[in-house]
Amino acid sequence: MKGIPYIVSAPSGAGKSTLCNMAVDFFSDLRHSISYTTRPPRQGEINGVEYHFIDGPAFERMAKTGEFLEYAGVHGKRYGTSGKDLEMLLAAGKSAMLDIDVQGAASIKKTLSNAVYIFILPPSLEVCEQRLIKRGKDNPEDIKRRVAAAREEINNASGYDYIIINDDLVAAFEKLKAIIIAESSKRERMAEKVNKAFGINVK
Repeated sequence: MKGIPYIVSAPSGAGKSTLCNMAVDFFSDLRHSISYTTRPPRQGEINGVEYHFIDGPAFERMAKTGEFLEYAGVHGKRYGTSGKDLEMLLAAGKSAMLDIDVQGAASIKKTLSNAVYIFILPPSLEVCEQRLIKRGKDNPEDIKRRVAAAREEINNASGYDYIIINDDLVAAFEKLKAIIIAESSKRERMAEKVNKAFGINVK
């Protein structure tokens, strides 16, 4: 059975990365789809684990040769998803967690019809700002810019299949788990297994 791509978007400070990491740790057949980016690594980040860190010219070459399924500029840096990397992962029967901004998600919708779209929201923009301050990775000007961007990004939530409000991490993760379990059990996704086991077509 081919894997399922899960497209997860959220404004900064919603807890998206934490929830995605928890899901990958919990589900044995779920993997991160590792994006390419021109932004420098943050402290503790490892090339090829959180992201593939590349320079601007290398990113531009990949974009021009059509290697990206989607790519976009976010907060002054560029991010892209390799179509080949994702296809290899899905073909191997592994589902993929794609941590992608709203621009990238809109682009992917044109080519990935079987993807599941999940939007993570903070309880409020005030909480979003507090989380960014507590995280300590951004200066005050960056935080102000990210909160302003969050207002715009939230307007795109209507284009997603599921919305999770992360006001409690444990509860939010339970909802994310429920989505993944339900999606993997859909009739059309189970059709191949059912046909092999029982010789019937349930498509």
